[in-house]
Amino acid sequence: MPKDAAVEEFAGLVRALKARDGRSYEALGRRLSVSASTLHRYCSGATVPEEFAVVDRLALLCGADEEERRALEAAWTEADRARRRAASPAPTPVPAVSAAPELNPEPSAPEPGPAPDPTAPDPSAADPSAPEAPRARPRRGAPASLLVAAAVALVVLALAAALLGHPTRTASAPAPASTAPGRTAAPLPFTWSIGPQLWEGGCGHTYLVDRVPRAVAPPPVAADSGAWAGTHGAVHGGEALVRITVQGRSPSDAVVLHALHVRVVDRAAPLPWNGYRMDNGCGGAVTPRHFAVDLDRPRPLARPVDGLDASGAKVRKIPAVSFPYKVTSSDPEELLVSARTAGCDCRWYLELEWSAGGRTGTVRITDGGKPFRTSGTRGRPAYVHDSAEGRWITDSDSGQTG
Repeated sequence: MPKDAAVEEFAGLVRALKARDGRSYEALGRRLSVSASTLHRYCSGATVPEEFAVVDRLALLCGADEEERRALEAAWTEADRARRRAASPAPTPVPAVSAAPELNPEPSAPEPGPAPDPTAPDPSAADPSAPEAPRARPRRGAPASLLVAAAVALVVLALAAALLGHPTRTASAPAPASTAPGRTAAPLPFTWSIGPQLWEGGCGHTYLVDRVPRAVAPPPVAADSGAWAGTHGAVHGGEALVRITVQGRSPSDAVVLHALHVRVVDRAAPLPWNGYRMDNGCGGAVTPRHFAVDLDRPRPLARPVDGLDASGAKVRKIPAVSFPYKVTSSDPEELLVSARTAGCDCRWYLELEWSAGGRTGTVRITDGGKPFRTSGTRGRPAYVHDSAEGRWITDSDSGQTG
């Protein structure tokens, strides 16, 4: 039997989330407190979860933004309705019942016949031994049991018609989504972009890679760090630097940035991978709005700290400035977030609160739709690249390779 279109649409959204995250069914299932087979059934459309909460946790874990979560909830609502329709037993057909006979009917009069011939002999008189002809018995009303059954059948038919025409909603049935699927929200009054693969001072950074040194390419220049990290499946080691550029759409109507929040969606033990340090030359750096985040705290905060201007001959400190900030098309802001951890493999994202022209909102800042990821490096082998020998060596310069 083909799947319901609403169920297939919902399953497609769940599959897209799972594919974007990249983790296995088992790994994601552990984070969601469901089995790998259950999560696979959600992705294949074989099963629709009874509650949206588990799907919402998956969306958060995979870095879905608010608009994606609303669309996912709307799709789940339709799929859940289809699931309930399929699970409901078909109504038992009630046989058609003719109209109930009249109560206490009058005896029907005999049909008129031809007028008797007065000269004809009386048959009973001619043959006294002939048995008496049966007398016509007046018709009686239908038995009371039949009348009661007919009345009950009519009531059942009326109730069935009313129920089929006006289905009721149970207490557990989901309410319709407040926003219809496909409805377009008003555009943001500003634009934003991120740089998720930055290095301290343009040179100092560590990546964790699940490969031995001989299988790791030499460190790239900072501008090519994204491609290098993607090819090696690298994760930020110890610290992740994220630059957020925010620019208004109008030169005169300012957008006010009120706060930057940190949301950690997953914590695990630090990755048991090798650390590779990027020290392939340094360049200038300007960090006018610098925020430090300690991911090891139970509730991490983005704390403003002094920035640096190292683009000239002399390094100049830029005092920290707290929120709020104002941005226009001609006056953008650049926010640098430094997220550090020593004790976890953390997946996290940021939320930027804003207001403009009577509107307010929150923008989720993610790494291309997925959470940022940073893992501690304590106790892990660390390597630096020896450009003269063209190979990775241990950071202690012992000459040993992994």
